[in-house]
Amino acid sequence: MKAMIIRESGEPSVFEAADLPVPEITPGQVLVRVAATSVNPVDWKIRKLGPPLGPDLPAVLQGDVAGVVEAVGADVSAFAVGHEVYGCAGGVKGTGGALAEFMACDGAYLAPKPTNLSMTEAAALPLVCLTAWEGLVEGANVGWGQTVLVHAGVGGVGHVAIQIAIARGAKVYATVSGPEKAELVKGFGAIPINYRENSVEDYVAAHTGGAGFDIVYDTVGGENIPKSWEAAKLRGTVISCQTNSTQDLTPLHLKGLRHIGVLMLIPLLHGKGGEAHGQIMREITALAEAGQIRPLLDGEPYALENVADAHARMESGQAMGKVVVRVSG
Repeated sequence: MKAMIIRESGEPSVFEAADLPVPEITPGQVLVRVAATSVNPVDWKIRKLGPPLGPDLPAVLQGDVAGVVEAVGADVSAFAVGHEVYGCAGGVKGTGGALAEFMACDGAYLAPKPTNLSMTEAAALPLVCLTAWEGLVEGANVGWGQTVLVHAGVGGVGHVAIQIAIARGAKVYATVSGPEKAELVKGFGAIPINYRENSVEDYVAAHTGGAGFDIVYDTVGGENIPKSWEAAKLRGTVISCQTNSTQDLTPLHLKGLRHIGVLMLIPLLHGKGGEAHGQIMREITALAEAGQIRPLLDGEPYALENVADAHARMESGQAMGKVVVRVSG
C-alpha cells in the first residue's frame, strides 16, 4: 500500500513516500481502506518532537480516519465489510496511523460515518469532537440555559465545541480576532467577542452583567488560562485542552472554580477505554445527521503526497477549522 512515513522527527520535510505491506488485523481490529484523515496539533507535535507520544520509527502518523471497512477481525460484530466508518483510532505510540491506504485499528474506536457528510468532512471531526465532548458533556454536563464562552471559536476544537454546547441548549459566546472569524462563529450560532478590542473585564460586563460565564472552554492555553479563570463565574467551570504551562492557582482557588483538563488520547495511549470513544462518535453522528454539527474545513483537502504542506499549514497557526488530507477516492 502507498503511505507517507517519517523515519525521524523534525520539520514537515521529513515526510517521505513509502510502499508498505497492508497491515494484518488481530481479534477486535478492523481494516479500514482510508479515504481521508485530518491534521491536528498533536499530529504535527508528534512529527516534530517524536517520543513520548509518537509511534516507533519509521512511523505512519495521524489518528483521525474516515473510510470503508475492508475486513473485520474476530470478536468484531458492530461492523461488516463495506461499512463507512470514522473515528480517532491511532497515530500514537503502539498504533498505526491513517497516512496510508489502509489502517488497522481497534473497532471500538470507530462509529458509522454520518450519511450526510463526505469522507473528507467526516475525517475532520473525530479528535476535535471527542475533545470538546469530554470537556463539555462528560466534564461540565453543559445544558439548557447555561452560558458558555469558547476561546478561539474558529479553531478545530472551538468550532465544534460551539455546536455541541448549542445542541445541548446553552447560550454560546466565542472569542475571535477579526470580522471574518466573527461571521463564521455567527454561522455556527455563537455570539462573537473580538478579544483584541475587548478586555476580559469588558466582555464579562457586557454579556453577563459582570457575573461571569457558567462554563469557559479554553483551547489556547498559556496566558489564556488565567483569562479563562477571570471570565468564569464564582464556582464556575473552566475546561482546558492545552495545559502545558505553569500557572499560579490562587485566582482559581479564590473563585472556587473547577478546572477540567482534557486529553482525549488517554484511551489510545493506555490501550483501554475505546468503547467510550466509539459511543461518543455515535452521538456525533446523530448530531451531524440532524444538522447540528458540521465541520469547518480550511480550504481544499491536500493530496496524500502533499501531507508536508498540510502539516506546515496547521503548524503555522493560520488555519481556520480543520486541515484535511485526502488519501484515496
